Amino acid sequence: MRLYFNYLLILLKSQLQYRLSFLLLTVGQFLSPFTVFAGLYFMFERFGQIKGWSFYEVALTFGVVTMAYAISECFARGFDYFSAMVASGDFDRLLVRPRSTVLQVLGSRFEFARVGRMTQGIVVLSWAISGLTVEWTVLKVATVLFMIVSGVFVFTGIFILAATLCFWTIQGLEITNTLTDGGREMSQYPLNIYRKGVARFFTFVIPFGCFNYLPLLYLLDRVEGPRSALYMLSPLAGIVFIVPCLLVWRLGVRHYRSTGS
Repeated sequence: MRLYFNYLLILLKSQLQYRLSFLLLTVGQFLSPFTVFAGLYFMFERFGQIKGWSFYEVALTFGVVTMAYAISECFARGFDYFSAMVASGDFDRLLVRPRSTVLQVLGSRFEFARVGRMTQGIVVLSWAISGLTVEWTVLKVATVLFMIVSGVFVFTGIFILAATLCFWTIQGLEITNTLTDGGREMSQYPLNIYRKGVARFFTFVIPFGCFNYLPLLYLLDRVEGPRSALYMLSPLAGIVFIVPCLLVWRLGVRHYRSTGS
């Protein structure tokens, strides 16, 4: 962890060398996603609800997903740019160093300007919580935090899986964006608005539903009895999701062949 924080500090200092640029990027990251949120707001202004979900209920999911994705983009950005590392042969150097390749790739790139997007998520989440008629208990507050942490693990796992494909394809594949950017857009809404096959896939295979839809039902008191505790703990599945992703990464590393650059 000491090495990781050294990576973090070095890259933070380098990005702050151009402070105006960093500030403008941060402000841009804060403002640009508001166009998506504005579309969400005006849609509810026109239709009132979506399959039984109110604006503030969907806004809660929107804020959680926005924060989780922003944190993952900030601290796991190295995997998103991993294809360039493979194509240039720079990954060869990581293999001869006495440190984990996961740690080195994580530390290769940080996007601190994503704090702007994360701030927007905080604003939307706060607005949603203030507009909901929910009795907030310690467990429910902890569940919201748990949802964000779980979302970070899910998106980071997807970044790792997308990077692993580069061991065979060298270049990154655009199809992986259906799970990164596309997954973010889709998971900003409760999954039951989609077809059952889609909802099941993104709950039991890629566990978006485990950190947005299922715990949301618990927060809004839409489940009772023993199921409520199960739904409250469902974000654990999102955290566990990182384990098979890391195993696939290790498999990819074992089958890596240098590009010869």
